[in-house]
Amino acid sequence: MSVIATIEQEFQEVDDANDWQPRYLDIRHQSSDHPHKVAKYAENRNRNRYRDVSPYDHSRVILQNSDNDYINASLVVNEEAQRTYILTQGPLPNTCCHFWLMIWQQKTKAVVMLNRIVEKDSVKCAQYWPTKQEEPMLFRETGFCVRLKSEDVKSYYTVRQLQLECIDTGESRIILHFHYTTWPDFGVPESPASFLNFLFKVRESGSLSSEHGPAVIHCSAGIGRSGTFSLVDTCLIVMEKRNDPFHVDIKQILLNMRKYRMGLIQTPDQLRFSYMAVIEGAKYIMGDSTMQVNTLSAF
Repeated sequence: MSVIATIEQEFQEVDDANDWQPRYLDIRHQSSDHPHKVAKYAENRNRNRYRDVSPYDHSRVILQNSDNDYINASLVVNEEAQRTYILTQGPLPNTCCHFWLMIWQQKTKAVVMLNRIVEKDSVKCAQYWPTKQEEPMLFRETGFCVRLKSEDVKSYYTVRQLQLECIDTGESRIILHFHYTTWPDFGVPESPASFLNFLFKVRESGSLSSEHGPAVIHCSAGIGRSGTFSLVDTCLIVMEKRNDPFHVDIKQILLNMRKYRMGLIQTPDQLRFSYMAVIEGAKYIMGDSTMQVNTLSAF
């Protein structure tokens, strides 16, 4: 039985039994908890978007050469996939400067944004990049200037090229900004096809590879949609790397990722969607012509 058939059978059994809620709760129950004391320090409270989402001390990103080294961001590693991501919350007005400092220090090539600035009349993220080419944004506290160099708007995502300049040295880098704009306010995308196209577009840029610093993945809390993106990408990479991918244990991969950042995958629906996306992505990668992932250029 092929790996796809194995996972597809597992998916169908859980679906038929309407068992996603118990499966999700089981993952929550099995997830390890680690200390996250630094996030709770008084001076760091205003750097957290949500009181109940904190980076673990052992895997938090540490800002270098800064009066306060704290940012609500976690390094999430999968050695088999040779993937390292930084999962972080949507920047707050007072943490945008730290966000860009982290990107500079970690030598990040791409930012993957999975939310809109405002959803359901609620601000999910600060506007941390310029929207007009002639109006750069200055982040004086950490000494960075960000300019919009180009913007390519597709039907369900936008790709921007941003120039990040260190004001002190004059050195600048191009950062790719992949912005998925059509994830529903609540729930999950209707079908994995557009999500997978987006994932493959990010991959195509090379910015997820180990040649660059870790890609920065964020939504609002940096655990739900961000966890979904990272889990699907990791599972598909593991499938590709194994000569005999008899079974990829999605649940176990998620449990391992949860050792690095709490709460990855926030709902049973996101868990179900992750399985669907892995199954469909695997069919596409392994050459199943019935796969509904459209050619990237069509979007």
